[in-house]
Order: sequence, then structure tokens, then C-alpha cells
Amino acid sequence: MNITSFAKRLCLLVPLMIAPAAFAAEQMMPSPPQLAAKSYVLMEASSGNILVENNGDQRLPPASLTKLMTAYIATLDIRRGQIGENDPVTVSENAWRTGGSRMFIKVGTQVSVSDLLHGIIIQSGNDASVALAEHIAGSEDAFADMMNKTATDLGMSNSHFMNPTGLPNPEHYSSAHDMAVLARAIIHEDPAHYAIYSQKEFFWNNIKQPNRNLLLWRDKTVDGLKTGHTDEAGYCMVSSAVRDGMRLIAVVFGTNSEQSRAAETQKLLTYGFRFFETQTFYQKGTELAQAPVWKGATNQVKAGLAQDLSMTLPKGQLKKLAASMTMNPQLIAPINKGDVIGKVEVKLDDKVVHSADLIALDGVEEGGFFRRVWDSIRLFFYGLFN
Repeated sequence: MNITSFAKRLCLLVPLMIAPAAFAAEQMMPSPPQLAAKSYVLMEASSGNILVENNGDQRLPPASLTKLMTAYIATLDIRRGQIGENDPVTVSENAWRTGGSRMFIKVGTQVSVSDLLHGIIIQSGNDASVALAEHIAGSEDAFADMMNKTATDLGMSNSHFMNPTGLPNPEHYSSAHDMAVLARAIIHEDPAHYAIYSQKEFFWNNIKQPNRNLLLWRDKTVDGLKTGHTDEAGYCMVSSAVRDGMRLIAVVFGTNSEQSRAAETQKLLTYGFRFFETQTFYQKGTELAQAPVWKGATNQVKAGLAQDLSMTLPKGQLKKLAASMTMNPQLIAPINKGDVIGKVEVKLDDKVVHSADLIALDGVEEGGFFRRVWDSIRLFFYGLFN
């Protein structure tokens, strides 16, 4: 295997996440905008890399941003076959009486899961959120347990949910960073249902209500996600946009008006698209090389990456990276699919700025008796002279 020639090829193929700070001095980028918000985060969606943040992990009331989790759990259950889009949901008195923003569903009537999802995402219906939570888990409390389990699974370490609506509760909180993580999961895992977040209005019970995300009207590159407001939380927004193949997720907590949350979010998106660029070069599971294997049923194993690799950098920096690849010495069968067998390192001016494990893309079983004996002899002499 010619590692040197592969390394030269790899520097053109494999993308890496590099922290913007690594390039700040040379790039002389302008400082990020200072927003009139309690906390905010700008995330590059393909990698989850944070480009801009201020108090991003501060625990704050999320208001109706909570409904991102409510809708996410519902779509998870749909994909798992546990509920169906057309399943009828009987509206309880508890759901009907829930205050705040409403879809205006009527007690005792039946509404489909799909219509409730639209009422949650587009109209921000608290009544729809409670009705769907009760349908999935039996009660709001049981659904809150599901929400917290899902938050843990996603790594949302600064979130705790007490209800599916976001109505105020001292123990109900999240953070800008956690909401960006949740938005990223919604976007990547279920594009079909994510399309609902771009709809500008929904008509139900002879009432047409607009989506409260003003950026859907102001910026054609914005395609979701959700707004929220309570007196306690202020005006909040999670929004996402795509330009030139790069998707950004912007989250703001605690602005002072509907207009302000849209304007402050737009500042984040404008900054990110103006000064950063993202490109996905290589997908997980794609063969990058073949490594030699001793004592195996075959004498080579395919090597690749466990995750898609993308690059988000200040504009103009991609060409300055150099990559190299090394394999673990003396790979001996058996090798299981997914075993770490090497590493890719990417450098900027001789400084390693990112590394990623190379894994076996398939398994190699132990070879027969004579193959193992022969390779043992070869390894003995190889050790003597190396």
C-alpha cells in the first residue's frame, strides 16, 4: 500500500471540522454580531459545529420551542410504526382546555395525527400538543418522561421538560445549544416531516393561522423551524436556512419582540453565510484504502470512516489543509466490522487540527491453519528486521 500517494489524494477528498478560532488571526474575520438576546447559537448543520455562540448552554425557559421535541417524538413514533399519520386522536377535555396558542380543536372530536402535527408545528397549538402527547403516552406526565429520555439520547444536557407545550414551569428549561442539536436531528433524520416546518399557514376549523416564523416570508433560503413566546421566556426562535449547499441553524432566546427575534436571527444567518463555507467531501462507509491483514481468510480489509466528514471554514481556507493517513501496525485477524484500524490526521502548518478514526468496513475471519502458521513465520522474521 502506498500511504504517501494516498495521503496526497486524501487531502483533496476528506473534509474536516476546524474551529473558526484556528484561523481567526490569519483570516481577520470581523467579530460576530452582538445580538439583543439572552443567548444564541449559530450551528453548521452537517457537522454540528458551533460557529457563533453567546451563553449557548444557559438554561432558559424555551416557551413553544418545546414543541420541537413534541413533534420530534411524534415523528419518531410514526417512523417506528407505533402510530400512523391517519390514526384518529380523540380530543380530551384536558387538551381542549389548555390555554395559550391554539389549533382550536374541539373536545370529544377526533383529529388525525397528521393534522395535529400541522397544528403543532405551524399554528403552535398547545391544545394539539397535549392531545398528541396523550395519544402517544397516555398523559402529559408520561410524555414528559419520554421527552427527557429523548433529550438524554440526543445529548441535550441542559434541557428538562415538564410538559409538551412549553407553558411555564420552574423545572422546564432548555438552552440555545440544545435546541440547535434538536433542530439538527429533526432536519437530518426525517426530511419528509421537516417539510411541514416550511409551510406558511394551516387551515383548521374554519380558521387560517400563519406560521409565526417571519423569516419564511423575508428570506427564501429559510425553510423552518419554530418560534416561541411567553412573558417569562421572551421571544425565541429556531430557524434554519440553506445557501450554496451549506445549511445553518440559528437559535435565539429572550429577544423583546416578534420583529426582534426575526431580525436578530437574520443577523446570525447573514454572518454565517457571508464568512464561512461548508463542503461535504466524503460519506461514511466509503472505501478510502485497503490495509494488509495477517492470519486472515483474506489478506486485506477495506478502510473507511464511521461518519460523514464535512468541512466548515472561514472562506478561502480549504486549500491550506494537508492530510495524511496511517494504519495500525500488524492487523491480525479476526477483525470485526467497525474495528478501528487506523487514523486520518489533518494539519494546518504542521499543527494537527483534526483527527478521525479509520474503521474496518467489513470483517475478516481468521484464516486456515496453514495460513496462520505461514503468517506467524513471516511475522517472526518481519519483527527481527523491523
